[in-house]
Amino acid sequence: MTEKIIGIDLGTRNSAASVMQGGKPTIIPASEGMTVSGKAFPSVVAMGKDGHLIVGASAEKQAIVNPENTIREAKRKMGEDFIFKMAGKEYKPQQISAFILQKIKRDSEAFIGEKINKAVITVPAYFNDNQRQATKDAGTIAGLDVVRIINEPTAASLAFGLDKSKEDMKILVFDLGGGTLDVTIMEMGGGVFEVMSTSGDTKLGGADMDVILTDYVIDEFRKKEGIDLSSDPQAKERIRDASEKAKIELSTVMETEVNLPFIAQDPSGAKNLEVKITRAKLEDLVNSIVQRCKPSIDKAIEDAKLSTSDITKIVLVGGPTRMPIVKKFVSDTLGKEAESGIDPMEAVAFGAAVQAGIIAGDVESDIVLLDVTPLTLGIETLGGVREPIIERNTTIPTSKDKTFTTAADSQTAVTINVVQGERPMVADNVSLGTFNLTDIPPAPRGVPQINVKFDIDANGILNVTAKDMGTGKDQKITIQSTTSMSDDEIKKMQEDAEGHAEEDKKKKESVDIKNEAESFIYTTEKLVNQDLKDKISQEKGIQITDAIKELKDVLSQDIEQIKPKLEALKAIVNEVTTELYKNASPPPGEQSGEQQSGEQQSGEQQSYANEEKSDSNEQKSDSNSEQKSDSNSEQKSENNSN
Repeated sequence: MTEKIIGIDLGTRNSAASVMQGGKPTIIPASEGMTVSGKAFPSVVAMGKDGHLIVGASAEKQAIVNPENTIREAKRKMGEDFIFKMAGKEYKPQQISAFILQKIKRDSEAFIGEKINKAVITVPAYFNDNQRQATKDAGTIAGLDVVRIINEPTAASLAFGLDKSKEDMKILVFDLGGGTLDVTIMEMGGGVFEVMSTSGDTKLGGADMDVILTDYVIDEFRKKEGIDLSSDPQAKERIRDASEKAKIELSTVMETEVNLPFIAQDPSGAKNLEVKITRAKLEDLVNSIVQRCKPSIDKAIEDAKLSTSDITKIVLVGGPTRMPIVKKFVSDTLGKEAESGIDPMEAVAFGAAVQAGIIAGDVESDIVLLDVTPLTLGIETLGGVREPIIERNTTIPTSKDKTFTTAADSQTAVTINVVQGERPMVADNVSLGTFNLTDIPPAPRGVPQINVKFDIDANGILNVTAKDMGTGKDQKITIQSTTSMSDDEIKKMQEDAEGHAEEDKKKKESVDIKNEAESFIYTTEKLVNQDLKDKISQEKGIQITDAIKELKDVLSQDIEQIKPKLEALKAIVNEVTTELYKNASPPPGEQSGEQQSGEQQSGEQQSYANEEKSDSNEQKSDSNSEQKSDSNSEQKSENNSN
């Protein structure tokens, strides 16, 4: 049996995961079930008031009352030198994403029934090297071996099965997620799936629509009540949440209402927020966001050296593409309708699972995936000028080199500054990393020959080598995110994750034992005060009452104090019920068979009691198993809509 590899769509607002089962990709559900937005894993992380880490749907639900310790949209900060703050602690975007991946890993293991150590993770095609490396770092922190980074549009095309088509096609994938836009054009033919061009915007998506709609609702309330809620974090979070739900609803209905009771208060009393929103109004508000997508479409078509009429198929990906205004915009721009049949929220995860299945050997495929590097890669030369080495939209994996020389007489070292971007000056692009080539023999300027070679692997990760052709001396660097973490930092975060996992396990054990205690107290009180009120002696009644009181007194304490009190109460109750059944009289009218009948009844009862005990043990076993699974998963994990 081959090791399972899962596919993960790590989204801005929501994430999804899928695995190949029975030859088909299957969405992996979260332990809490699906959300209103359609995905299993909201990309939300929070720190509870008790210091408990909360991820996913649970984090999203508590965001309204705990907005200051809730983090959303960490994907937008991937690859940046940015710090999130929760409960007085600082977290890098990679860490927040790792918490999300950790949750996905844990729930995947529960769903599949085996340990998950490997994953294919998708990224926007327009992600630069920093962002790709940060995504890999997040996976490592989460305890996952990221076997492949695959572009989201490529994954979506796999999901639609376009790789199985016999005809040659030019496919445009329009991927509008919660925080990013990708427009990618691919050519399919002869078993080769080649990306021709990609364009996009890593800061454009459904989240921007939510901001506009939230501001509109706040403004409408201010006009009506004279109260500005924009500076009230809790009220604003409630409105943002309700506005997102309204946006989703308006994809299928023509009118809805944002209705939030007790949103504010003034001298006249509590104020309720009631704002009706029509689809027409929503489309008017978000039209500017939708129109911002057009330059990316035009750029992708231009770079592929095509016209709109050359596009054979259109694939829509991401939650916002469910909106009628977005569908119409894409069809009007390109002059044809998009493919249908797969939920755009699930397509990327499906495709990631297919790619994972190919790597694991679960899926037979002759398809060759050829992605491209989205941005030009080069180095800094004299005067701060960027010299390109690998042009954008070059098919990867690839290797290219150029030879340079020194800028001064007797120069014995050169600094290689690797940059990514389309601007001619280095300062206007992103620096990916620098390194030095030293011990160059002194010589007049222009004489030394320094060969700089760029290698990009299938994940889009860049390796750079600088070699002095005269001496053969070289220096290499694997370009990592400028904000990437060292091995020591990653190890520390993994240990931190393990700490959270152990902490969470203890909290869960505490909750479980308290729930069991409260449930047993309720059952016992009902038994004593109602069901067996007239059948229990006063002495035993007092014993049970005292034991219940002692248990109630320690319910707020830790499990070491609760457990013995619970066991003591159980012992007394078991003693009373056992005595009760021993003294039970047989039905009147029975003679010689009475004793035998009683024994049979007793035997039947004993059998039932054993079954109850067995069930109880099974429950305990399941609980322990779940706790262990959660713990192990979280430990490995900490290394995360659209």
